[in-house]
Amino acid sequence: MKLRSLIDHVPLSHHDVEIEGLSSDSRLIKNKFVFFALAGSKARGVDFIKDAVHRGASIIVGEEQVPQNLPNNILYFHVEDARLALAQAASRFYPRQPEMVVAVTGTAGKSSVADFTRQIFSKTGHRAASLGTIGITREDRIDYGALTTPDPVSLHETLQALHDEGITHLAMEASSHGLDQKRLDGVRLKAAAFTNLGHDHLDYHGTREAYLQAKLRLFDPLLPKGYPAVVNADCDDAATVIEKARHRGLDIISVGRAGQTITLNAARREGFDQIISLRHEGRSYEVTLPLVGEFQISNALVAAGLALAGGVKSDHVFEALSSLRGVKGRLERVGVHRDRPPGIGHGDRPAAGGHRPAGGRSVSETAKLRSQGPAGGGGAAQRPAAGGRGRGCARPVGARTGRGAAHPERQPAGRLPAPGGRSAPGSGPCAGDDGRPALRP
Repeated sequence: MKLRSLIDHVPLSHHDVEIEGLSSDSRLIKNKFVFFALAGSKARGVDFIKDAVHRGASIIVGEEQVPQNLPNNILYFHVEDARLALAQAASRFYPRQPEMVVAVTGTAGKSSVADFTRQIFSKTGHRAASLGTIGITREDRIDYGALTTPDPVSLHETLQALHDEGITHLAMEASSHGLDQKRLDGVRLKAAAFTNLGHDHLDYHGTREAYLQAKLRLFDPLLPKGYPAVVNADCDDAATVIEKARHRGLDIISVGRAGQTITLNAARREGFDQIISLRHEGRSYEVTLPLVGEFQISNALVAAGLALAGGVKSDHVFEALSSLRGVKGRLERVGVHRDRPPGIGHGDRPAAGGHRPAGGRSVSETAKLRSQGPAGGGGAAQRPAAGGRGRGCARPVGARTGRGAAHPERQPAGRLPAPGGRSAPGSGPCAGDDGRPALRP
């Protein structure tokens, strides 16, 4: 690719410079690569320019002024926002993406909503995938990953690879870290969703308000005006999110008991299933949802909203809900005890969907569950509320806990396995990924 196609305002003398890759990790730099000197949580990107140049970089992009002792043959671009510049450059270097890309943010439920949306897309005849904490999930396999939202280079390379293998519909998770660090900038979103907001990640964001504002970047500026915004109307911050979306000029799809687009009228447990009564555009639907827990009803309805936003007909969406499967490794049912349905052993997370199953019993009274967190920490089922163990934090019988206990083969932080299971080349850790300091900015 020519440099002029990758970066704005390139001097005429450098328009035709050939670029063969880009990275914010100096260890991954090769000949004819562009190095983006990002400010990290514990290191400055400019401190690694010498290493990047030694490895072959001839173009440097950074926020600081031109470093002293920079060789004369190295071109330095000063930008106001190096993270944004990296994301934009990555989207140009890897320009192809699935036709329909939707994203979901929120403290809890992102993995389930993304996977449920993928299942609905697949059930209705589309070649679909989901991308997030678990990795890349298709109907026939999972390529395990390590981050909810990977770095921009890895992300855009993956989007192009998915497009090239024939994936037309993609549902992806959008973490607050990824949104704040502009890792999703350049993704051509067609719809976005909000599940809820708890008290996680305050060590990174500082305040709950800052945490919410990071989440809201998904709707403004990332989601273009006129596109659908799906909101869980039952969460505490629904009014704020809806107001933000309306101000942006987005089409609101609200779901839940207080939802205007998909209204949950009633729910009851029947064996291992839940029977939910819904109303949409003046029509009533009764759906047998093969999932346990009121929070899963919420996740399923947000996924239904994203599927509607993605152009799936309503009858097909609600029919597909009856065949949803729980996310692999998340509260998997592994047995039955005294004919009782499985329970939920997640921590009580304020304002983040911490509901008991409809008509549910305590964990000790219910069936055995396996709760695995392939991307670290045992998943939502075992995370206590911020600042302590939280209430109702009992571990389900037969649960596996501990970072990486379920999948010791998971990738290092900052890397996303490319389709097929290998690590994506030309990518590396971004500083502060999911609250963990990186070795390189």
